[in-house]
Amino acid sequence: MPNKTALVLGGGGARAAYQIGVLKAIVQFYPRNHGIPFRIVCGTSAGAINATSIATHASCFHLGVRKLEWVWRHVHARKVYQASIGGVLIHLSKMALKGLQSDGASSSAGSLFNSDPLRKLLSDLINFERIDRNINSGALEAVSLDTSCYNNSRSVTFFQANAHVDNWQRDRRHGIRTRLNTDHLLASSAIPMVFPSIRLNQEYYGDGSVHQLAPLSSPIHLGAEKIMVINLESPHKIQPKELDHHPKTATIAGHLLDTIFSDTLNSDLERLERINNTLSLIPEESKQKLALKNIETLVIKPSEDLSAMASRYFQDMPFAIKTMMKALGINEHSESSIISYLLFEQSYCSALIELGYEDAMCQIDEIKQFFNIN
Repeated sequence: MPNKTALVLGGGGARAAYQIGVLKAIVQFYPRNHGIPFRIVCGTSAGAINATSIATHASCFHLGVRKLEWVWRHVHARKVYQASIGGVLIHLSKMALKGLQSDGASSSAGSLFNSDPLRKLLSDLINFERIDRNINSGALEAVSLDTSCYNNSRSVTFFQANAHVDNWQRDRRHGIRTRLNTDHLLASSAIPMVFPSIRLNQEYYGDGSVHQLAPLSSPIHLGAEKIMVINLESPHKIQPKELDHHPKTATIAGHLLDTIFSDTLNSDLERLERINNTLSLIPEESKQKLALKNIETLVIKPSEDLSAMASRYFQDMPFAIKTMMKALGINEHSESSIISYLLFEQSYCSALIELGYEDAMCQIDEIKQFFNIN
């Protein structure tokens, strides 16, 4: 296996539990004391949380996956956002009062939910000091997470890496070396309007998927030669839906979330494939002179519709959240995919882990070849 294999974990709220199932399938082919088979780990939104946690356990792949599986199998909405009736009403009341104030008088971020519980969960889950230790020991080369800057509409990648990796700047996307902390994770996973934006270095940041123009640029800038992507996009239906009415607001909102979390990643994968095909036509000697290289990719994504799966567990949502969803026209029979992003409950997340495991096992020969597992 080349030393420059990268893991890329996309965003998608509660859907990110699927990624743990895929990793669980892979880890069983490694000895218990083996480090992670990725030199570079990159994540966006909820995928950034999984990526950072894996990076802190770079020296022990089994422990990292086992810890994340335990967290996702025991997750509840109340551990991610305030899900009680009182908590929701108080938060929304504050947001309503905030809307009556001038921009300069308001110091709180507008959002549907309060993410203080997630801050506590991340503080308990992740020991950020381990990242530097793993980089210094050689167990890891780099970890990065993508955010969106509301001040300048740019995609900003915050990373920790070996000393030879420099900051980068391209059109509307930057890479900035820093020491990652809980605020970076909260920023990367702050779904617009759902969770509050986070202030970092005098600027405000939100979910990394929003302004993400090139999701694969981060691992490439960090030196990746091979990239494994765990995508969270539901499979496209063969037949388009026939709507006999105008799409509801909830349906449109779900469509927007699907677009934010999936479209740019799919486009970037297609672009990389075209580049690889073009490079295959160039003589090897010319490629070496131009410093061009083929980047192999492996993509694993759900075989089932995650929105349909989530609807089966709608009743497991906290009463206050179900009531709010119903007020927005969302229920277990809704066409909206919003539920699949917000359903942080054991039943749904455990089902996602099982699906991820099964999907990875269906591609196990391809996975073994990618990682050179005998």
